[in-house]
Amino acid sequence: MTERQAQHTMMIQPTHDERARQELCQAMRVHLLTDVQSGTKSVFNHRVHPTYKKEHGHEVKDRHEIRRAMSSDPYYRVYSASLRSSQELMWDSIIDTVEHEMPRLQTEFKKLHNQAIGSLTLDPDLEIPRYHTAADIHLQPNGYHTDVTENDLSAGAIFDRGLYMYGDGKFGPYSDAMGHIVSGQIKALYPDFSPKRILDMGCTSGNSTLVYVDAFPEAEVHAVDVGAPVLRYAHARAETLGKTVHFAQANAEHTNYQDNSFDLIVSHILFHETGRTALTNIMRECHRLLKPGGMMVHLDIPQDRHCDDVYDSFLWDWEAYNNNETFCVVMRSLDYEEEAAIAGFEPDNISIESVPVGWPLLVGKKAA
Repeated sequence: MTERQAQHTMMIQPTHDERARQELCQAMRVHLLTDVQSGTKSVFNHRVHPTYKKEHGHEVKDRHEIRRAMSSDPYYRVYSASLRSSQELMWDSIIDTVEHEMPRLQTEFKKLHNQAIGSLTLDPDLEIPRYHTAADIHLQPNGYHTDVTENDLSAGAIFDRGLYMYGDGKFGPYSDAMGHIVSGQIKALYPDFSPKRILDMGCTSGNSTLVYVDAFPEAEVHAVDVGAPVLRYAHARAETLGKTVHFAQANAEHTNYQDNSFDLIVSHILFHETGRTALTNIMRECHRLLKPGGMMVHLDIPQDRHCDDVYDSFLWDWEAYNNNETFCVVMRSLDYEEEAAIAGFEPDNISIESVPVGWPLLVGKKAA
C-alpha cells in the first residue's frame, strides 16, 4: 500500500507506528468506498426510492432529489460520516510525520534550491482567492496556501502523501496518472503538435506537471499555484527528481505572463476547486496566454451529463457537501463549451474528449 509510493529525497519518512496508522486510514477509506458504498445503492433501490415514490408520486428526477432522499437514511448517514472521518484521520496521520520531518525537508529544500536547474518565483503580496480561504479544500488543515513557518513546505509534503493515500495508489507511484492521461490524449489526438512552452495551472505539489518534461522534452515547462508552501515543495521535488520546471505563485485567473506566451496550457482537476466567476476568468486567461494555434486542455471530474446512472452522479456530489469541494455541484452542471466560447474560443475549435477513466477532457484551440 503506502510503501509502494515512489521514494525520493523530499518524500516524508514515517516511523513504524506512523506508517501503520497511515495504512489503517487508507484501508478504512478503501473499505468504505467499496463494500460500504455499494451498500448505499442497495439501500436506495430497496428502501429509500420506494418510500420516495410513495410519498411524492414519482421517481427521483435527478442527483439533487436523491441527496435529499438519502440524507435521512441511517445507513447512508453512517457511511457518509465514516468517510468524512477517514479523510480527517488521514490528514492527522500524515501531519504527525510531517511535523518531525520538517527540519530535514527545509534543509533539503535550501540545498536543492541553491543548485536548481529550474526556478521558483513567489509573490508574498498575492491575494489568495476566497474559494481557497473560505474552507480548507479536501479538509486538508490550513489548505494549500498557509505558511506556518519560514520556508514552509508542509502543505506540499502533506498533499503529496495524501494524494497517494486518497487514491489508494491508483494514480501511480508518483501520483502522476492524470498528467499521463492528458499528455497521452494530446499526442493521440494531435500527433504533429509539438509545444515549445507549456503551462500547468493549479499544479499543487507538481505531480502531473513533471510528466510534461518527459512527454515534450523540447518544451519549457512552467507551473502556477496560489499556495507558496505547495510550490516550495513542488520545486524541491522536481529538483530532486532531475526535472526542469519553472514554478510561480500566481492566480490562474490573472497571471503575470505576457500575451501569447504558451503553446499549451493544461490543468488536472482544477476547475471544481475554483468558483463560478473564476472558471470563466481562467478560460479567458488561457485564451490570452495562448499563442495563435495553441491549445488549452483541462481534465476534471465527470459532469452530470457524463454520468450514465443518476445514482453515480449523486455519489460524485459527496465531495461537495462533505469534503469542502464547495463549487463541485455547480461546476458539474455547467456547459464547458459555452464557457470556452465566452472566453474567446471559436465554437469549431472547442471539443469535449473522453479519456480512459471516463472523465471529460475540455480542449480549446486558439484561432491561428
